Amino acid sequence: MAVIEFSKVSPDRKASSVLSVKNVLFPTDFSATSEAALPYATAICRRFRSTLHLVHVLSDAGLLMMTGGVDYVSMGTIYEDAHNEAKDKLDQISAQFETIPHCNYVRHGAVWKNLATIIEANNIDLIVVGTHGRTGLGKLLLGSVAEDILRHALCPVLTVGPRVSGRAKLPEFQNHGNLAPADLEIRQILFATNFASSAPRMAQEAAWLAEEFHARLTLMHVMEDYSRLGSKPEPIEENLQRLRQLIPKQAELQYIPETLLEFGHAPERILKAAEEREADMILLGARAYSELGTTHLPSATHYVIAHAHCPVLTIRE
Repeated sequence: MAVIEFSKVSPDRKASSVLSVKNVLFPTDFSATSEAALPYATAICRRFRSTLHLVHVLSDAGLLMMTGGVDYVSMGTIYEDAHNEAKDKLDQISAQFETIPHCNYVRHGAVWKNLATIIEANNIDLIVVGTHGRTGLGKLLLGSVAEDILRHALCPVLTVGPRVSGRAKLPEFQNHGNLAPADLEIRQILFATNFASSAPRMAQEAAWLAEEFHARLTLMHVMEDYSRLGSKPEPIEENLQRLRQLIPKQAELQYIPETLLEFGHAPERILKAAEEREADMILLGARAYSELGTTHLPSATHYVIAHAHCPVLTIRE
């Protein structure tokens, strides 16, 4: 069961803030998973005239696995060879999009520690990362790099999972080919919220995106505990009202926003709503993590990212 409404945008509008993405970070391990996310990073940079920062991090563990284990005397030579090889690969990738300002980095050590340094030094506004979405590795469902990024990053993160398909799937680069795609089209945005304190800020971000791309916007909440609605139906109207109140009054949207109240398992309902609307992007909140707190992403966020048929944009709550 679902409750759907189309809410009017207030005519009392003010000039909205301009969506600004000046620096985009794209971490890659040169795998097919990473390559699938690259077209989104380049398309965003073309759209917003951003600088693209491509990063590959070499780890001691990775080097040892490639060589089968060596003594420390040989590690220097192995690292130098691996560093040069990674630099050549990044140069080959970036040669395909000469019109985009870009910086290439090869670093050595812990992945997140190196990424964090680059993020801070370059005022990164957005991270674009691919996820493999495979089960069997527990918390590494999304891949270790994506896990670290989603756990620690303070800036928004756009994840591109293995099930992205249809209109939302951008063509990948071809060897020695030109930049692809030329444009990023977003026609449908689904913002799912649990009414956290950051919900108004996130709704504003969703509205800015909808304005920028002249897209339709759906604001959604899932009620997982609805066993008493038969005797006390008031929460339905209360939650719909909360969704309506999240629509920014100054939003200059081309289409009237839709508010959607669903009932059931949140991740599954979010994915179903996104598929029904052929969403080009799902926007979710990502909880902050304390140093002594859990190291796992919320299971709902995990599930949606791994199974979504479109990219998922997570914003720190």
